[in-house]
Amino acid sequence: MNAAPSPDEITCGFVALVGPPNAGKSTLLNNLLGQKISIVSPKPQTTRNRVLGVFNQPTRQIVFLDTPGLHQGRSRLNSEMVKIARRTVSEVDAVAYMIDVSSPEADSRPEQRRQAGQLLQRANLPALLLCNKIDQVGKEKLLPVIAAWQEVYPFAAIIPLSALSGEGQETLLDELTRLLPRGPRLFPEDIPTDASERFLCGEIIREKIMLLTRDELPYSTAVLIDRFREESAPPLTTIDATIIVEKNSQKGIIIGNRGRMLQQIGRSARREIEAMLGTKVLLKLWVKVQKNWTGNMRVLQELGIHEG
Repeated sequence: MNAAPSPDEITCGFVALVGPPNAGKSTLLNNLLGQKISIVSPKPQTTRNRVLGVFNQPTRQIVFLDTPGLHQGRSRLNSEMVKIARRTVSEVDAVAYMIDVSSPEADSRPEQRRQAGQLLQRANLPALLLCNKIDQVGKEKLLPVIAAWQEVYPFAAIIPLSALSGEGQETLLDELTRLLPRGPRLFPEDIPTDASERFLCGEIIREKIMLLTRDELPYSTAVLIDRFREESAPPLTTIDATIIVEKNSQKGIIIGNRGRMLQQIGRSARREIEAMLGTKVLLKLWVKVQKNWTGNMRVLQELGIHEG
């Protein structure tokens, strides 16, 4: 006779959010949690680190791990980001693989599907296929995409959804509840992420750079927080941050005419950081050229983008 489950046990486990760049993984995580944990931009490869977000309800706690997009890139930065995603898949209870069904190539990239299948087969875990951006396509586009991806892996479920509008998210949560183990909560109910405020501030600054500058610049940009000091009387947080670029021409873009772009980045980031921290923020930004930093392991380690 099986023992009755402990009243302290709930559905609880880790889920890796994986998929190609710009599929909508970070948007989904933020909307599920009802707050911004992972930065978002229209540009691919926005997520560089693994970002943990905790979804809490009385009967379930689902710990999502948002990962960098799976892609082919030649730089050390690219390879380390992909390593982070692959390593994450080996450490979870289930995988949610997300694709953008509105992409013109959603059903015509056999190499992407082959690599996804290899990743999932190595992990040998329960997996869901999340077909994102269904609000942008009709059934005549969606059905061929689903048919192509059904051959990739024996998915426990294929879930059409919209990370932006929330459509399909309850189905996702219910399917994960069915797949995940039971046990005690892994995180306190009032902790939405394990990311430090220092890390989140750096990500917010980087997001503003991505949103405000040219398309080619963000991939060569990183942000290091040099100082993060909190004072209580009066409440004030002082943040010194260095924006790293690879070329002098990129430094000029970041600074802008008479420093206007840097000021705009600072103002936009400061407003969001103040809202997050609940204090006044004194934000100082510097721009530094470090040639080929995307291939420099020391810099990548300092940024936390390194899997060994």
